[in-house]
Amino acid sequence: MGGKPRQGVTTMRIIVSGAAGFIGFHLCRRLLAAGHQVVGVDNLITGSTVNAADLRAIPGFTFIQEDICRPLAIEGPIDRIYDLACPASPIDFHSKAVEIMLTCSIGVKNLLDLAKDRSALMLHASTSECYGDPLEHPQKETYRGNVNPIGPRAPYDEGKRFAEAMVMTYQRLHGVATRMVRIFNTYGPRMRADDGRALPSFINQALRGDPITIHGDGSQTRSFCYVDDMVEAILRAADSDCVEPINVGNDVEITIRQAAETVIELTGSRSPIICTERPVNDPERRRPDLSRARQMLGWSPTTDWRRGFAKTIEYFKSVRRSQPRVSPMGDRPASLTENVP
Repeated sequence: MGGKPRQGVTTMRIIVSGAAGFIGFHLCRRLLAAGHQVVGVDNLITGSTVNAADLRAIPGFTFIQEDICRPLAIEGPIDRIYDLACPASPIDFHSKAVEIMLTCSIGVKNLLDLAKDRSALMLHASTSECYGDPLEHPQKETYRGNVNPIGPRAPYDEGKRFAEAMVMTYQRLHGVATRMVRIFNTYGPRMRADDGRALPSFINQALRGDPITIHGDGSQTRSFCYVDDMVEAILRAADSDCVEPINVGNDVEITIRQAAETVIELTGSRSPIICTERPVNDPERRRPDLSRARQMLGWSPTTDWRRGFAKTIEYFKSVRRSQPRVSPMGDRPASLTENVP
């Protein structure tokens, strides 16, 4: 990984908020493999204790269990901050709605203040949800979106839109070095088993032999980006000179039904597909225009989605194999499923 560390320093000291989350975990591992010192921050409201423990075992990593909605008392120099802290799964949009909005406002401000104080570069992980249920297809960064500000998805959608405004304000008003990526659907090992998103739900249903439930008739589309490709894009965005938002994801578009059928095929499952009601404001189509990422970052996703699906399925199989068996009486250890990453 490139970059511009402090003068005379060959490695960087980097803060990663949301370090115990899905993408945060993979980003930390890449940074540590490059020889950087990483301070991971996570309040573990949705982050995995397994991820945190595995990162702790890597030299150069320090973990702080803290909420970014409180100012972080981190001493010493900081070269970069990667902000990936925020519950991002659909199942969290209701139960953790207030936490999401506070993270996207007070939490982002606290990180920006830290970046300002230490003259650090901050990369903020935004989201394709800023486009809402888009009327433009594919979505360019210049598209302003079609978001319901009072709908059930609003805490996340509008929270992330507000966070983008905060980041750009600090860049303009205070001269903070900021970068921003709008992340589209990302998948891979270490996804939460109870994520609530299509792919982990399909995989777990298929492995159990349960019916695979799709919303509506499954004709709505998504574009799935493998996590290794996503991390590479994030690192390149931080190294770039682009202060405008950059779409990062995969521009190969498939239907939800196609995703479900492929999971059944790759798992060898006999699970039937059943249709359920569509959630409110569920986007009909979602595919990024990656022109800016290709031009500014020299980046394109390289992992074929079928190959990525297969690798993700193998991960979920390994998690199932490592779980203790439930006794005939139904008793089980308290940690059996709670901390599955």
